[in-house]
Amino acid sequence: MPYKLIDGRIVPLTFTAPEVMRRLKDDDIKFIDLQFTGLFGRFHHTTMDAKMFRIEDFEDGLPKVDGSSIRGFTEIHESDLIIRPDPATYAIIPWIEPEHKTARLICDILSGGAERDVFPRDPRGLARKAERYTAEQGYDTSYWGPEVEFFVFDKIEVNTMTPYQGQSYHITSKEAPWSTDNVGYALRLKEGYLPSAPGDTLMEYRNECVDALANNFGIVCDAHHHEVATAGQCEIDIRFDTLTNAADGVQSYKYIVKNIAKKRNMIATMMPKPIALDNGSGMHVNVSLWNKGKNLFYDPDDDYAELSQTGRYFGGGIMEHAQALAAIIAPTTNSYRRLVPGYEAPVYVAWSTGNRSAIIRIPAHYKGKKFANMKRIEFRAPDPSCNPYLAFSAIMAAGLDGIKKKRDMGEPVKEDIFKMSPKRRRELGIKQLPASLRDAYEALDSDNAFLKPVFDDLTIEKIIEHAHAEHVEVTVRPHPHEFSMYADV
Repeated sequence: MPYKLIDGRIVPLTFTAPEVMRRLKDDDIKFIDLQFTGLFGRFHHTTMDAKMFRIEDFEDGLPKVDGSSIRGFTEIHESDLIIRPDPATYAIIPWIEPEHKTARLICDILSGGAERDVFPRDPRGLARKAERYTAEQGYDTSYWGPEVEFFVFDKIEVNTMTPYQGQSYHITSKEAPWSTDNVGYALRLKEGYLPSAPGDTLMEYRNECVDALANNFGIVCDAHHHEVATAGQCEIDIRFDTLTNAADGVQSYKYIVKNIAKKRNMIATMMPKPIALDNGSGMHVNVSLWNKGKNLFYDPDDDYAELSQTGRYFGGGIMEHAQALAAIIAPTTNSYRRLVPGYEAPVYVAWSTGNRSAIIRIPAHYKGKKFANMKRIEFRAPDPSCNPYLAFSAIMAAGLDGIKKKRDMGEPVKEDIFKMSPKRRRELGIKQLPASLRDAYEALDSDNAFLKPVFDDLTIEKIIEHAHAEHVEVTVRPHPHEFSMYADV
């Protein structure tokens, strides 16, 4: 849902179909960009002349999609799909020239048959299904606050088109220690957190992104800053929202930061670990369950974290299914280059208040009754390469399974797990996230019953098939560093 700041208050903007039709005229819109998300998180679009758009299209949808041409959707004999625009997602795209002024609408995907049911592998449809399932379990809403990190480079050069001869990549960034463009102000590896200009070269870029997020797309931003890694790692904090709306926000966020980077002759990437030996990008997900205006994760009588038993069961469900969740919340081979000890990425299945080496953290600085509404679980394993609709839905399914089966999180771990010996971790029963995408999709293959209230069997099968194909793509190619390690054996 889009929002607007009015006198310091956050006011929701609820566009209806008639209001959007009026705005198309009042805003002098020439084109409408109809956007939707594929099963594996790619943002797709088709564009139409605004004069051809009818108010009935909000109800009937538009026959615009060949599902067989989008990975994970349909076979060729069942390819016709319908996209149905959601009027609440209306936004003017600011970087398109005024003579071609364009508004976007995010769409749901419907099956092409006479019934026009929600397509079962529409990620946005799955998110709505997760919200309905949550309500059926007695919780009228949930709030999701994703913390999306990303990198901005001046240039990326990749050569993998000649795999028999060789392959390489080259990153250009004026902030990086290998750059010759910012001598004396370059950021060393793992020392990029909150530097001032001229070390931080991207403040104006982030300002422009925040302006577009807030003033064009109605996504309220709190603050933005440079992150720990060198070479352009950024974070823009966006306001929490309900499950589907928050996933819409993440997709819009990615779309905006990439396009504004391109406008400035740079490239923004959600790749979790593009730079060797430096921190990667995560997407910490904050979640809370509510009913009748009450935050069900808050309990003032809990001395340690002020976390209720409901919250402990929800977190227990996430921990119980963490290995299987990894295939959805960290869905790329590159995700597992981030999930290694020593780079602040959490790899150990444990929880705490301040311990950033655990996959679940209960933010400790929000304590006391006045912060009751801020009580939440922060799940630190997801990364920005994931499909937010699937990730939030899967996390919800795992948490609700934990509540249903009363899976308590156990005792918090207050020690630095990275520094523990393997023996000590075994004594505390601390498990580790999968070490590779293959380990993750094999875990999902053996543990997916908890997803069944939201995900159907074919969707889970498609996720596993896709992960297997991605794993093979990388596995069959030698890594450049292997030559320095093994060429002389």
